[in-house]
Amino acid sequence: MNKQSRLTTYILIGLAIGIITGYVANTNLANPTGFADTMALITTLFLRLIKMIIAPLVFSTLVCGIAKMGDATAVGRVGVKTLGWFFIASVMSLSLGLVLVNIFRPGDALLGHMAATAAKADLATSSLTLKDFVTHLVPSSIVDGMAKNEILQIVIFSLFFGSAAAAIGQKANVLIEALEGVAHVMLKVTGYVMMFAPFAVFAAVAGTIAKSGLGVLSTYGVFMAEFYFGIALLWALLIFIGFLFLKGRVFALMKEMRSPALLAFSTASSEAAYPKTLEGLERFGVRNRIASFVLPIGYSFNLDGSMMYCTFATVFIAQAYGIEMSLGQQLTMMAVLMLTSKGMAGVPRASLVVIAATLGQFNIPEAGMLLLLGIDHFLDMARSATNVIGNGIATAVVAKWEGEMDPPKEAA
Repeated sequence: MNKQSRLTTYILIGLAIGIITGYVANTNLANPTGFADTMALITTLFLRLIKMIIAPLVFSTLVCGIAKMGDATAVGRVGVKTLGWFFIASVMSLSLGLVLVNIFRPGDALLGHMAATAAKADLATSSLTLKDFVTHLVPSSIVDGMAKNEILQIVIFSLFFGSAAAAIGQKANVLIEALEGVAHVMLKVTGYVMMFAPFAVFAAVAGTIAKSGLGVLSTYGVFMAEFYFGIALLWALLIFIGFLFLKGRVFALMKEMRSPALLAFSTASSEAAYPKTLEGLERFGVRNRIASFVLPIGYSFNLDGSMMYCTFATVFIAQAYGIEMSLGQQLTMMAVLMLTSKGMAGVPRASLVVIAATLGQFNIPEAGMLLLLGIDHFLDMARSATNVIGNGIATAVVAKWEGEMDPPKEAA
């Protein structure tokens, strides 16, 4: 947590220095556009580092997650109900982000100001239509798919690989342990890459303000306000759906979730709130065998706040570059995010990695995500708290379905 707090502080410092530097360059340099182009070299380096980690990170984390779930037939009725709820919640979260970003269109305010950050990363990208989505779904060679960062192909191969490993059982344990080691190494590499984030934020913000002036900053305040409105709406929807199953007890559940949600919000980490979430659910009356099964899976497969942010932020970046996405493309993007978000649980600033993996698939400049880095911590606070609320409601509802709900326990 200390390292994460320091990184956030450095990113904010980079943001502040970038604003000052960009303003000075905009008002004093004869050729501020040339300065912006120079800053774009730093953004290009950071983008290449981000893209470098995507393939091994998605493969290792997703395979380990699926393998640890075990055989779907053995998981049984509870597993089917759990994953069914997660699927519905994921579709709702992704759809809400998509609807709101198309209504608010926050990226339009940046239109014409983004050329300075549209650094060419010299990476293979392709525009995905529905036809492309179907034909590129299965890789002809997983090595080729990884080399080209074809995220869909990596995810599909990982699904098959992880399911086969789970079906084999003990014989695959050594392999899964090795891949778990790879996952831990890649998480460490991700941490190293994120150390460059303050410099990338500085360069992206300085370059944009040098070219366009301070006026572009108001866009980010509006973006945050609209995103927090979306989070509030998502909370209302989750609580309403919980009410349909739990009736009035959903409000008692929200009272129990208040402390872990606040902890997740203040630390910008839903993982930090896991022990308190589990404790609160058991005090609410969810039996341990359900809570200890559903909640960990939820932390991998039910990140409601993060998924809403992914659609909201991705289309925001497309709007900022003047890229209009058809309804078919947006629905295809939602399907891509539905898959890629499942392989990123526990990754530092996971949403940024997922967004970076998705942008290239739709020929949207990856550099656009750099401008979100400066405010990402404040957005992550809301995402983390929402993830806790979503998983708390999901666990309680599954317990209700299974008849595994006891009367509320008195707080110690």
